[in-house]
Parts: sequence; structure tokens; C-alpha cells
Amino acid sequence: MSIDQKFISAIKEGNVVAFPTETVYGLGADATNPEAIAKVFEIKGRPSDNPLIVHISDRNQVYSLAKEVSDYTKMLMDHFWPGPLTFVLKKKNAVLDAVTAGLNTVAIRMPDHELALELISKTGPLVAPSANKSGTPSPTKANHVKADFGSSVLVLDGGSTEVGIESTVLDVTGKYPVILRPGSIGNKEIKTVCKTVVLTDQIGSSTPKSPGQKYSHYKPQAEVRWLKSEDDFDDASSLFLMINMESDSVFKNIIHFEGNFNRLARELYDRFRQADSQDFKRVIIEPFDERYENPVIPALLNRIEKAIGS
Repeated sequence: MSIDQKFISAIKEGNVVAFPTETVYGLGADATNPEAIAKVFEIKGRPSDNPLIVHISDRNQVYSLAKEVSDYTKMLMDHFWPGPLTFVLKKKNAVLDAVTAGLNTVAIRMPDHELALELISKTGPLVAPSANKSGTPSPTKANHVKADFGSSVLVLDGGSTEVGIESTVLDVTGKYPVILRPGSIGNKEIKTVCKTVVLTDQIGSSTPKSPGQKYSHYKPQAEVRWLKSEDDFDDASSLFLMINMESDSVFKNIIHFEGNFNRLARELYDRFRQADSQDFKRVIIEPFDERYENPVIPALLNRIEKAIGS
């Protein structure tokens, strides 16, 4: 598949283009153009102290952005790239403060999507936060982007995204890697590859190194809640997301995931948006925990708790 020249031209002219990755759609702009980056913040309504991830198409591009890459980081790049793993590294001076929110680190990822890689290969590295209004559910389909921005943003349509939630973000500036934001690649998978301790950061830092650490995210207009046995809801105004509950449940408006947590991750934001488009007042989710041992579960719990607002 070849990308229409209009998308490449738009980036090179300093404009913003929404494009697909395997995680969610990104709002792409030239990572070396401060005016283009400013448009991203303005269009999204994104706080300027929320750092951006730079998306690359070639491993060599890392070395134009980062001062140093540790041996364990190289091992992880070899194994997981292209893919949904973002690395936070010490930045070179050439990286714009607008990208890093003034920090001395830069977040870098190589997405696993042929359209994303082709676009970046023809434009150079792109900043690309999720292509939605800040605080709302991230877009996993082109029509989600269009619903948020209308015709004001050019959208490269790559169909539905495969993973559905944002990448794992890993701080690799120290002796041990630290997960700043959980994603579909979990602690166990990272540890298996790099053969070292993997730590987890406390979310909510006042000076976040990664998107998803500080601000409210992923919230639909509908209230998001965990299902509780004592709850008595008006079924007609609630959309239920059930993980394991039997299909003959008394509730109406149920989406059954039958224990498939990867499918839940792929569809979560789409279901949030469905709830709003169909005027549901609540999204009620059957509780689950990490005992199911799927690496995506910590990320799902993180996103759902953010959407609940706790």
C-alpha cells in the first residue's frame, strides 16, 4: 500500500496528520518543527507540560535523538521493535524542549504498522500523541478521529488498530528499566528479554516523563464504573462490558468478551465511544484482576481506573 502524497506534503509543510499505529491513531507532526508541534498541542487541547513520544521508522534514528543507549535497551529494541514499547532515554540537545516538556529525556517508539512506518520513512521522525481531544477516549478507528476533529485534521485511514491501547512506556535512563505506563508488553515479558529487575513507577508524578502519568485520560461522557453486586441500575441506560459472566445474564445491552482480554483492550475505547454515541449514561464493567496472568491486564486496569477517575 502506498501513501497518497498529500499526507507527506502536509507534514513537510508543517501541518498535522492523523495516522494509524498498531496501538491507537496518532496526531503526527514533524518532530523538528516547533510551529508544527505547537499545532498538535493546540488542536488536542493538550497541556504543554505533558511530554510527547517521537515515532521513528529506522533504528538508526534513535542515535540522532538519544545521548546513549544501554545494552539492555538494545536487547529490548531488538526483541520488541517495531512494536508497542516506548523507551525514555537521555536526550541530545537537538531535541526540542516542546517535545520533551523541558525534560532532559525523550520518549521514542517504532510503531508496528506499515502505513506509519512508510509515512515516517518519507517525512522523518514524528511526534504523535493520540489523535483525540485531550482527556477523551483514544481513537482506534479513523472515524473516531473524524468525530473529534471533523475536517480540520487530515486522516490517513488504516482501519481498526490491532492492540487498541497505548504503548508500554519504559524509562531506561537508569541501571534498571522502570515501567512508567503499562501497555500490552508487560513486566514479565520485558524481564525475560533483558534479564534484569524491572521496576514500576508510581503513577501521578508532578513532573511526568511519560504521557498518561499526570492528567485525567480516556474518559467518555458516560460514567465508567465497576459492576458491584449491590448495584441496581436502570439497564436501558447502561452499557455492560462483561468478561466472564454467563451470556444468560439478567442485564441488557451487554458486550460479552468471554475471557478474551486482548479483545477487551482492542475494543475498550471503541465501546466507550459507543456508549456516548448511543446516549448511555453509564459503562459498567465486570471486575477482574491480575490473577488471569495476561500481560495486558495491568494496562487495562490502568486505563479503566483513569476513566473512572479514581
